[in-house]
Amino acid sequence: MKWLLYINMVMLMLCAQGCKAQCEDFSISEISDSVWNVMQGKTYHKNPHIQRSDLRYIRVLHWDYDGKTRRGEMVCNKLIAEDLIDIFRQLYKAHYPIERMVLPDNYDADDERQMRDNNTSCFCYRVVANSKTLSKHAMGMAVDLNTLYNPYYRRYPSGKVVIQPTTGKPYCDRSKKFRYKITSDDLACRLFKKHGFTWGGDWKSHKDYQHFEK
Repeated sequence: MKWLLYINMVMLMLCAQGCKAQCEDFSISEISDSVWNVMQGKTYHKNPHIQRSDLRYIRVLHWDYDGKTRRGEMVCNKLIAEDLIDIFRQLYKAHYPIERMVLPDNYDADDERQMRDNNTSCFCYRVVANSKTLSKHAMGMAVDLNTLYNPYYRRYPSGKVVIQPTTGKPYCDRSKKFRYKITSDDLACRLFKKHGFTWGGDWKSHKDYQHFEK
């Protein structure tokens, strides 16, 4: 009888440890001083629209295309933090490939550089490219996923074509098969839409295949 109680206690301890590890692997926290300091003058600039208290730092696990588990980090609006944890947890369980997920501050908040590196990110206080309008990223309400292989594409009436990142031109032809490609029926798109996000691949005037916003 004592052995049975001992085994049950051990099982409960192991279960608790497993739950703790899982919580640490997929976590939400307020912005620490160390992260906040890194963000200054890069992804964050003093402004009247969004403050430190509006943001959250999340950690998740993700698989890359070669089947390696990686730890990802992201700063987002607190309003979508729980959504993102649920989405990335389900993507991880399904082995959905995400190559890289580090803070844009590692690229000095240079969007072109991080997109070329296929980095997945959320918050960056900036305007929409070629405009004066604040991006959804500036509010931490948009995620760009596997950015190199899912570029932004726009053709203007003048014939001018804008592709971001510029190295993403080979992936603008969505009839082709290639790594990290986002389609309307894959798991990432379905999960983001389930949580109330819209996908830039559905837009009419232009396409932003990497982009999900709420």
